[in-house]
Amino acid sequence: MDTEQIQSRIQELVDQEQALREAGPDQDPDQHAQQLRRVGEQLDQCWDLLRQRRARIDAGVNPDEASVRPVSEVEGYRQ
Repeated sequence: MDTEQIQSRIQELVDQEQALREAGPDQDPDQHAQQLRRVGEQLDQCWDLLRQRRARIDAGVNPDEASVRPVSEVEGYRQ
């Protein structure tokens, strides 16, 4: 994925997250919470990938060598 594709995917996920939050839980609150968590995890992965690409560009190395990290790794970062 190039930078534009990642940014586009981030926007899709933000829109999806917003729609889920606005809709609220329907008949199954647990499923709604799972969907929100999944979208949040995907967003975190995309942001991480975008940061990796930018760091690689700043370092003068190939940004295409950045890769999506596992959710367990990305979710373990400290803010």
